Amino acid sequence: MLLEFRLNAAPKPGKYKRVNPTQRQKGDINAKADVALKQRSMGLCELCGQTWAVQRAHLTGRKHIKHKTTEADLAHVCLECHDWLDKDPRGIQARRLIAIIVNHALLELESERKDT
Repeated sequence: MLLEFRLNAAPKPGKYKRVNPTQRQKGDINAKADVALKQRSMGLCELCGQTWAVQRAHLTGRKHIKHKTTEADLAHVCLECHDWLDKDPRGIQARRLIAIIVNHALLELESERKDT
């Protein structure tokens, strides 16, 4: 005689699903943004333009980003320029300025599209 066995799993109390993505998830670079970034840079560092770009630098830090990372949030840079952007005080200021300029330009483009 065979007994039928069924598993009737119930959700555990106190467990919940996260609604908003974590900062790490927001900072993750998806394949679409990566391809667009590499096409934009054509493989050269976007800061110095002299060496091959091998890293992607966040212009807006993961701690401060409010949405999932897009191509506009990134720069394709060489190792030396990435270190400069992240460690040198002038590089950090430059990164912030670049992020402000890019975000402002994107807002302008968005408002032009809405007007037409």
